[in-house]
Amino acid sequence: MSAVVHIALSKGRILEESLPLLAKAGIAPREDVLQSRKLIFETNRPEVRLVVIRAQDVPTYVQFGAADLGVAGKDQLMEHEGDGLYELLDLKIACCHLMVAEPASLASHDDPKSWTRLRIATKYVRTTERHFAAKGIQTDIIKLYGSMELAPLVGLSDRIVDLVSTGQTLKANGLVEVERIADISAWLIANRAAMKIKRQALQPIVERLQQAVG
Repeated sequence: MSAVVHIALSKGRILEESLPLLAKAGIAPREDVLQSRKLIFETNRPEVRLVVIRAQDVPTYVQFGAADLGVAGKDQLMEHEGDGLYELLDLKIACCHLMVAEPASLASHDDPKSWTRLRIATKYVRTTERHFAAKGIQTDIIKLYGSMELAPLVGLSDRIVDLVSTGQTLKANGLVEVERIADISAWLIANRAAMKIKRQALQPIVERLQQAVG
């Protein structure tokens, strides 16, 4: 009997863009994942199941073997810092970038080269700390889980670190991007132990996804 392979997918944009890629690789859920409230889905491949979870949980599920493969944003992988998983393939979907933004009124006379201490709101605490520590800049970090653009508007922070795609939300809230930290896309990741134990089942999936990416 073939080993069952579990693939963890992030809810939201990554899920929407992963499904066509998986279909090109010959894996399709048996029901509409985007409309269902279920978390585990059978596919046209009896040995493959999809697990749909929060974006920040995908690296953890893969690291600890609850999923064999996963699709996670590079932002979550940078923040996770976990052992036990491989970053196998840049899937080149859900592309955006991680950046520092501040109110346009501040940016008009601000010079990032003069920064010495910053008060930053972000959900990317570890990544933000690493980035600014490498530049010798002290940070007071306020962890938020959403509505990041609100923080500078109400005086909670001077700046934010967040993902940006089109920049429309920043613009609508009077913020401007002042520094790019990293380009972000979704990656195929794998549990290290599973890549050895289930290699015969996982390798063909990885190869077909690689071909689908082109």
